[in-house]
Amino acid sequence: MAEPPRLIRPMLASLRRELPRDEARYAWELKWDGVRAVAYIGTGGVRLMSRNDKDMTATYPELAVLSGMIPVPAVLDGEIVAFADGRPDFGRLQARMHVRRPSGRLLAAVPVCYYVFDLLHIGPESLLPVPYTQRRARLDELGLGTGPVHTPPSWQGGAAVRHASIEQGLEGIVGKPLSSRYHPGGRRDWIKIKNVRHHDVVIGGWTPGEGRRRTMIGSLLLGVYHDHGLVYVGNVGTGFTDAMLADLAAMLRPLARSASPFDTDVPPPFSRTARWVDPDLVGEVAYLQQTPDGYLRHPSWRGLRPDKHPENVTWETPG
Repeated sequence: MAEPPRLIRPMLASLRRELPRDEARYAWELKWDGVRAVAYIGTGGVRLMSRNDKDMTATYPELAVLSGMIPVPAVLDGEIVAFADGRPDFGRLQARMHVRRPSGRLLAAVPVCYYVFDLLHIGPESLLPVPYTQRRARLDELGLGTGPVHTPPSWQGGAAVRHASIEQGLEGIVGKPLSSRYHPGGRRDWIKIKNVRHHDVVIGGWTPGEGRRRTMIGSLLLGVYHDHGLVYVGNVGTGFTDAMLADLAAMLRPLARSASPFDTDVPPPFSRTARWVDPDLVGEVAYLQQTPDGYLRHPSWRGLRPDKHPENVTWETPG
């Protein structure tokens, strides 16, 4: 077989507040603040697929080098990351995420790396049923560590890894049971512990700005899906650049609708001036905490998430 499987959905992780008591049965990795990507490498080249099954190959042409680095067919799981000051920068990656065919100038200005943390298929062999330790050993044997492609470290000792992630200002850590197989898109044996609170949100509307931003978007009205439908969880008016606001306005314009898409009430100060939109766009915010009435406290915009489906945006409650 010269071509890899057509689609293996990435294994997901469940959110935890603290390290588990049995942390020794996990391997620990740093959590990379980028875009998840499964890479399919065959005789026809490289294909990059997002979490929501979108083809991202043309967006990241520099990762075509994978076809000369790995025996085919092969399937890799990893994260596409952009860096600033030595740390992953999701805001910087936004400049690449929405560009179907980036120019040479953009490629030079915002280079990306592909951090490969799992090997799912190699040659004629599927590694999905194989324990993490064996998959990881096979991945390390590939020696990926040149150009934009790297295999990040994996360690024992979750407490030390988490401490290092906090000191380096990183998003958090991921724990993977040493004996677990790879469950595509299903059972969440992996766990993640975040140092900073981020959450996906669905855009259900916007309010006009004031002052300098009077001709622009002032804030976005945000929701997540629950048993009651799309639940309003607050609005965000910080974290934007003018370029972001212009792009958002262009994307939201064709989604305009006359009635609120939320299945719960939006407070009058926002509903009175709201411009409603179809809830088709997913974004991500940073926030301090969730208030008792279910709103995000002091959210700040991080960027759009075209790699995620709106209907999959639900409250992520730590275990």
